[in-house]
Amino acid sequence: MSELWTNILMLGDHLAAHVLLSVSAIALGIAVALPLAVWAGRSPTVARATLGFASLVQTVPALALLALFFPILLSLRAIFGEGLPTLGFLPALLALALYALLPILRNAVTALANLDPGVIEAAHGVGMSDWQRLRLVEAPLAAPYVMAGIRTAAVWTVGAGTLATTIGQKSLGDPIFAGLQTQNWALVLAGCIGSAGLALTADMLLGLIERGLATRRRGLWLGGLAAVLVGVTLALTAQLDAGEDRRIVIGAKGFSEQYILARLIGQRLEQAGYAVDYRDGLGSAIAHQAVATGAIDVLVDYTGTIWTNHMDRKDNPDRDKMLAEIVAWENRTSGSHILGRLGFENAYGLAMRRDRAEALGVHSIEDLARSAPQLTIGGDPEFFERPEWHAVRRTYGLRFAYERNFAPTFMYNALQSGEADVISGYTSDGRIEADDLVILADPERAFPNYDAIILLAPKTGKDARIVTALMPLVGAIPVEAMREANFAVDRGVDKLSFDDAARLLARRSGL
Repeated sequence: MSELWTNILMLGDHLAAHVLLSVSAIALGIAVALPLAVWAGRSPTVARATLGFASLVQTVPALALLALFFPILLSLRAIFGEGLPTLGFLPALLALALYALLPILRNAVTALANLDPGVIEAAHGVGMSDWQRLRLVEAPLAAPYVMAGIRTAAVWTVGAGTLATTIGQKSLGDPIFAGLQTQNWALVLAGCIGSAGLALTADMLLGLIERGLATRRRGLWLGGLAAVLVGVTLALTAQLDAGEDRRIVIGAKGFSEQYILARLIGQRLEQAGYAVDYRDGLGSAIAHQAVATGAIDVLVDYTGTIWTNHMDRKDNPDRDKMLAEIVAWENRTSGSHILGRLGFENAYGLAMRRDRAEALGVHSIEDLARSAPQLTIGGDPEFFERPEWHAVRRTYGLRFAYERNFAPTFMYNALQSGEADVISGYTSDGRIEADDLVILADPERAFPNYDAIILLAPKTGKDARIVTALMPLVGAIPVEAMREANFAVDRGVDKLSFDDAARLLARRSGL
């Protein structure tokens, strides 16, 4: 309970960011929905089109909607210039505003369509203009129903806002995703409590406004509105205080090693006098593009990922040649700067429980091909779409009975419980040894090298102080130290935080 309480007390910055994102999205949704509702109330064709579009948006999963705005804004950036952000607040705002649109629009259209015809005729009869009728008659009568739609939109938006973590926007999703990755349930619960509490508070305050409008009690709805404004002001103040200085933004993909390395880099930059911020849980494509566009400053990436996913290369040269070509490609295409290798490789490898592999007589991926039609393979959420997997499957003729997606941490649980027979393991993961797993040999070298490298954004790579602060990391981290740090975060008891694991990694690496 004390750990849960401690995590709740540390939500302040994430809560403030979540409040501002949610309020901005709801406000934008209102600003779009209400004029559309007025127009739709006077045109059945517009009503069908707008409600149809809003309903269509709701069929798109919130996570997909958030992710889709990244390539959209990336395309618009070519038109409007580099000042257009492609990651973080803007794509999250646009996606969540679209998600908030339907309940507001539907309630407003329904309210206007069901107004008493006698009241409308009376307004016409006394000579009111369209604007006067809207302002003095229709709006007051429809307001309680519109507020009910806004309340629904607010609850939806606060909940969906936790997913903004995946596109680099700080939110209450940060502790939830971090806790899920490490099975730190106190951290997950703290994020969920924060999100649920915010949703309930928003619903309560908006409910006050709704009741005040329905009963025409000005003090009630003004009080609710004032409380909302106070909360937004406090959140805005907290965010402005946190953002006074230029911060170095460090990105991390959605698995433990990335969180640890991001904190290790952050700690060194803080020692050099920089303020830092983190953007965790990013997908591979988004993370790499974010560095290239300067949306984040620093990222640890892997040579094999860049080689296959971004350069679309099918060959598999030795690691020195691969790195040299990646450096040249980054300089040519984006100007991103590769500081160097960290000293270890985190390769994809097909992993099995040792007893299961021995029972089936499987020692290599070539052996696995014989048994694959009766087996289930598990992978992280992006593995089965990656070119490396297609290359491995094609090279060895792999055909599994089932392919299942798991969060990286839960893949290992699935292997132990028998939910999966094979997983796409990571060779620097401490659970390989701890769970007595074997990485199957890859005699055809279908998987490329995956040396961990530090990638700097174009402008960041020109900052000599940052380069000087991070250069001691190059070549300094052995795979054994990385495995120990990873396991310290992922193990079932006495888990270390990402910050503490980063300090352990620094000590074990002589930093």
